[in-house]
Amino acid sequence: MKNLKFWMITKEYFLISAGDLITAVGVVAFLVPYNIAAGGASGLAIILHGLLPMIQIGVWMYIINGILILISILILGIDFSFKTIYSTFLLSFFVDLLNNIFPIPVYTGGDLMLATIFGSIITAFGMAIAFSQNGSTGGTDIVAKLFNRFFSIPLGQGVLIADVAIGILSGFQYGVNIGMYAILAIVLNGLSIDFLMRGMEMSKQLFIISSKNEEIENYITQKTGHTVTYIPTIGAHSRKEYKMIMVVVKRREVSSILDVIKAIDPSAFVIVEDIDKAFGEGFNDINKL
Repeated sequence: MKNLKFWMITKEYFLISAGDLITAVGVVAFLVPYNIAAGGASGLAIILHGLLPMIQIGVWMYIINGILILISILILGIDFSFKTIYSTFLLSFFVDLLNNIFPIPVYTGGDLMLATIFGSIITAFGMAIAFSQNGSTGGTDIVAKLFNRFFSIPLGQGVLIADVAIGILSGFQYGVNIGMYAILAIVLNGLSIDFLMRGMEMSKQLFIISSKNEEIENYITQKTGHTVTYIPTIGAHSRKEYKMIMVVVKRREVSSILDVIKAIDPSAFVIVEDIDKAFGEGFNDINKL
C-alpha cells in the first residue's frame, strides 16, 4: 500500500512537472517574442519586463507569485497545497531556464496570429496536464480567490476578469494591436484547457445485458481492474428477469471491452454513455475535490 501511494505521488509530481515544462515552452517560444501577455503571472511578467527590461520575465514571475501568495496567506490564511506552491514556482523556474539560462529556439516567422494560436494551445496543453493532477500555475488563480473573498465573484469569472485586465494593460504597454492578440490568446487558452480537461477526465459508463455475464464480468474485473455492479432488470416485452452489468471505465478502454463482449456474446445489448467525472477507486480521488 505504501509503495502504491509513493508511486501515485511520484506520478502526480512528474506530470505536474511535465505540464509546467510544456507550458513554459509555449510561453517562451511563441508568446514572449511578440509580447503577447496571455493572462496569468507570465502575462503580467511580460508587461513588467517591458517597463523594466533589466529584470527577466522568469524573475518577474517569481516576484509576482511570491507577492500574491504572501498577500493571500495574510488575508485568506494558508489556503494552498504544496502542489500549488510547487507547480507555481516550478513554472517560473522553467520560463527563466528556457528564456535565459538555456535558451530554446523561438518562433521568428513574424505572424502574430500563428504565434497566438500555437502559444495558446501549447500552454493550454501543459496547464491541462498540471490541472489534471490538482496542480496550479498560480497567478490569476490567486487573484480570483481574493475577488471571491471580497466581492463574492465566482472563481472562474475572477480568473477571466484578471486575465482580461492583463490583456488590456498589454495594449497600453505594447499597442492596441498586441493587446487584442493578448485577449484572443486568453480566450483560446481558456477554451483549449476546457476541451482538453474534458477529454482527460471523461469516462464511459457501460450497461450490458447478456446471457454470459460471468465471462464478461471476469474479463472486466481481471483485465481492466474495474469492478462491476449488477442491476436487476425485467424486459417489458418478454417479462424475463435479467442481471444487467453496470461499469464505469476509462474512455480508452471502451473499444477493447466492446470487442471482447462481441466475441463472448454477439447478441449482447450494450449502452455506452459519456461521464464527465468519476470519483473513487481507479478514477479521481474524491478527497481532492
